[in-house]
Amino acid sequence: MMMTNEPNNDNRYLDDDNSCPQYNSLNDIRLRKEALRKSIEADDKKIKTLWISLFTKPDAFKKDASRGKRLQSMMSIGMGAFDGALLAWKLYRKFKKKK
Repeated sequence: MMMTNEPNNDNRYLDDDNSCPQYNSLNDIRLRKEALRKSIEADDKKIKTLWISLFTKPDAFKKDASRGKRLQSMMSIGMGAFDGALLAWKLYRKFKKKK
């Protein structure tokens, strides 16, 4: 086996701290596998929670929302639309062809 100073390109077994884990028995491998499975399940649960929150109705659109919340929501949406229109107009003026 030839020793070189080149870095190993096989990154499949690297941890977050870029050190190669040492396994001394099959039990070590099983424990690592279970830890990775728990981490993946926790990440999956977090992703599902965020995905569901993406499509929930905002508080301002619920029937029991106060007038203040509705007004605040309408102002926020209106300012966002105005900001988008202003950006579009500025970009249009910047990139339109001059005759």
